[in-house]
Amino acid sequence: MIKKIIIPLTYILLFFNTNLLSNENNKELKIGLLAPFSGEYKNLGKSLLFSIQLALAEIGDSKIIIIPRDSGTNDKNQLNNSIKEIADSGARVIIGPMDSDDFDEIKKYKDLIFISLSNKNPKIEENIISIGISLESQIDAIQKFILKKNKKKTVIMFPNNQYSSFVEEKIKNIKLKNYKIFKYSSDPKVLTGEIQKLTNYTQRKNNLKSRKKMLEGKDDFASVRELEKLEQKYTLGKVNFDSVIVIDFGSSLKSALTSLIFSDVNDEDVLFTTVNQWFDKSIFYENSVKNLYYPSVNLKKFSSYNENFIQTFKTQPNEITILAYDALGLIYYIWSKNNGINSINDFLFKNKIEGKIGTFSFKDRKIIQELEIYKTENKKFIKF
Repeated sequence: MIKKIIIPLTYILLFFNTNLLSNENNKELKIGLLAPFSGEYKNLGKSLLFSIQLALAEIGDSKIIIIPRDSGTNDKNQLNNSIKEIADSGARVIIGPMDSDDFDEIKKYKDLIFISLSNKNPKIEENIISIGISLESQIDAIQKFILKKNKKKTVIMFPNNQYSSFVEEKIKNIKLKNYKIFKYSSDPKVLTGEIQKLTNYTQRKNNLKSRKKMLEGKDDFASVRELEKLEQKYTLGKVNFDSVIVIDFGSSLKSALTSLIFSDVNDEDVLFTTVNQWFDKSIFYENSVKNLYYPSVNLKKFSSYNENFIQTFKTQPNEITILAYDALGLIYYIWSKNNGINSINDFLFKNKIEGKIGTFSFKDRKIIQELEIYKTENKKFIKF
């Protein structure tokens, strides 16, 4: 069976389309897949299709028919032509598109339901359900964690760039009582100075110098011992916060964390949390924070999914493909439960769904993801 799966993309598309024509319309669950099968992100499209194939194998229902079409990249004509082809084939539910920039375009298709993997907006919006790991769900998990750790003063940090207004909008409903917003420069050279101001670094540095000067020349045991301890420090005095949320990713995140450590913010006194992590092992080697916490999908299920994907297709999956896997499972659940899918309201159920990413549910026309908290420690990911 694997030999049939690991074949060029064009043949996989042909296989799905042939399978489509071999069934009766009224007995099938036809699902469209809008993914970039050409252009810059074609490898993502291929990875998404493989993920759907894994989900199909696990469900094991031959009545599910997948209709894949190329969404293109920033190509409205390609997108619309593919949507029309999927609709003409009889599908009313479509997995995709990946990019929220296409939402205005797909809202025109009122009789279709789109399950997007975008994480920009977790709301059920007209005919679109976004199931990406939203910033709201991550912040919700972090603030619950901060409260459990009994932290009282939080700094929410994020870069001052084209996304800062988006981040500010998402943190409006944060439940923490005492927090401060701190926007920093994307330029690492400027960033260090900004964080030194945030942490009152110069004053704490001077505090240390003054205290050491007072103790120098004293020969009593207590003064000698204190001076020995101060020689091991860079500053004296604590910062005026006990937890920090860094909303950033990649090299910019690592720069922000490094600047905090260089400003002598002790991660034993201050709780360090962040977002947008998918168990990236590079953070072990490029991060100076010993204890870094973040919300994420279920590690055990994520690892199992990756292992299955690699074993089956001999290639590494794109991290977001696990969302496509869960999207297919969600659609199948609704279809089986209701003996069909009539409208987007069929997805507004109260039960929780256990997927590969973890548990999620629908509330107030929003997708709520119950993410788990992990930490990096001794080059391992540890569940809190």
